[in-house]
Amino acid sequence: MSAAADHRTDAAVAPAPRARQAMLLEPGRLELREFTPAAPGPGELLLKIECALSCGTDLKTWRRGHPMWKLPAPFGHEFAGVVAAAGAGVEQFKPGDAVMAAPTAPCGDCFFCARGQENLCAQAMDRMVMGAYADYLLLPAHVVARNAFHKPDNLPFEEAALLEPLSCVVHAHAMARPERDETVLIVGAGAFGILHAMALKAAGVREVVVAGRGAQRLGWAGEMGADRVIDAAREDAAGAIAGLNGGHGPDLAIECTGQVAGWEDAFRRVRRGGRVVFFGGCAPGTTLGVDTRRMHYDNLTLLAPFHFRPRDVRDAFAMLGARRLGAGRLINARRRLDQLSEVFAMLERSAALKCAVIP
Repeated sequence: MSAAADHRTDAAVAPAPRARQAMLLEPGRLELREFTPAAPGPGELLLKIECALSCGTDLKTWRRGHPMWKLPAPFGHEFAGVVAAAGAGVEQFKPGDAVMAAPTAPCGDCFFCARGQENLCAQAMDRMVMGAYADYLLLPAHVVARNAFHKPDNLPFEEAALLEPLSCVVHAHAMARPERDETVLIVGAGAFGILHAMALKAAGVREVVVAGRGAQRLGWAGEMGADRVIDAAREDAAGAIAGLNGGHGPDLAIECTGQVAGWEDAFRRVRRGGRVVFFGGCAPGTTLGVDTRRMHYDNLTLLAPFHFRPRDVRDAFAMLGARRLGAGRLINARRRLDQLSEVFAMLERSAALKCAVIP
C-alpha cells in the first residue's frame, strides 16, 4: 500500500466544490457522477474517503441487484476516511481525525433492540450508509453515535475498512460458538470464507478446512489461514471431507458461497450432532430442501446469522486494532475510483479477493 493511501491529515480538510460518487444505475451499469458534498448536520460527520473496499455483496448487487436496495443508488459500504467536517454536537471526533465505521447502526428502542437482536432492527438496513465509492461520504448521526471509531495510528486505512465484513463474521461466530478442539469446514474460498478462517485461527480453533473451487482462491486460502484446502471440483472431495475429524466429519460447517448448492453441501457434510452456519445470502425466491430425518436423528443445529450487532462491531474493532488476524492480506488489488468498472470485472474472473478503491 502506498504511503499516500495511509496518510493522516492533521488539519481540517475542506470539501472540494465538486466531488465524485459512483452510482449503480442497474445491474452491470455503473456511472461516476459529480456531486456537491453536503455539510454535516447535527451529530453527523463528512468523511473524506481514504479507502473503500469491494465486497461479495457489492458483486452480487452489481450482477443482479439487491432486494433491500432500490436502484439507481449510490454504491459501496466498506470504508475508512478522515473527518472533513463535523456537525453540531459531535464531541468525540474533529476535523482531521482518522475514522473507521460500520455503515449501519440500530435504533436502540425497538422490539428487536430490546431483545439484544439489534441486527434485525429495521433502521439498520433502512438507513444503511451507501456511497463509499466516492471522494466524500456523509456519515449520519445514528452511525456516528454507535458504530464509528478513531482509527488506530498503526492500522492502515485499507485494513480499517474491513470493520463491516469482520463484524458480520464476529456475529456468525457468536452464534456458532466454535470451540478450540473442533474441526471447522468452510464452504467457499472467497474473501468471506478466508476471513472466517483468519478469525477462527486467531481464536485458537484446532483445524480449519476450506473447500472451494479455483486453484488461485484455494492457494490464497492456504496462504492466509486455512490448515487444509480441498478442491470441491475433485471426485474425491466428498471422501476427503468425510474423513475429517477422525472420520466423523466437521463439527461445524460454515457456508460462504451464497448459493443454494453451497447451503446443501454444508448441510450434507457436517457430522452428526454438528452445527451448520448458512452465512451467504442466496438469491430471492430460492429455497432449501432439508432431509428432515437427518436433521432430527442426527441432532443438527442450523443457524442463519444476518448482519451484526453493536457488540460485534466493537469486538471486530478490537480485533483489527490488535493486528492479530493479518486481515489486510485479503486486499490483493488496488484501483482508483475512476477504474471502478474494472474492479468488478476483476472480481467476476476471481482475479482478486478484495480490491481497495482509493479515490
